[in-house]
Amino acid sequence: MYRPVDMDFLPCQPGKSEKWTRMNTGVIALTDDNFEKETSQGVVMIDFWAPRCPPCRTLGPILERVAETVAGKAKVGKYNVDEYSVSADRFNFRNIPTLIILKDNMEAERLVGLQLEADLVSAILRHT
Repeated sequence: MYRPVDMDFLPCQPGKSEKWTRMNTGVIALTDDNFEKETSQGVVMIDFWAPRCPPCRTLGPILERVAETVAGKAKVGKYNVDEYSVSADRFNFRNIPTLIILKDNMEAERLVGLQLEADLVSAILRHT
């Protein structure tokens, strides 16, 4: 069922990325500076996204709910490919959104495009 998205609600709009913090949403704002630290241990789902991408913006609230569901078992992070590129280059992807699950800093699974919340939770839990 289609549900319209309130674009003012989404924390992934251009110029509003500073709102993405672990404290506000449970989703980690990944940058080139903190990428290795946040992804080196455990299970981490990374959303490689850009503010110019409508499916990426739609995925934002879904990832917030996923982060709440897997809290304590895995991390969920967003990496803005328009602002950063160094860490993204290592994964060699062509489309956004691309979601990559890392386990102890090694790629375990890759999903491309808009995904259902339940599918994302299941994918993460397969690797915990």
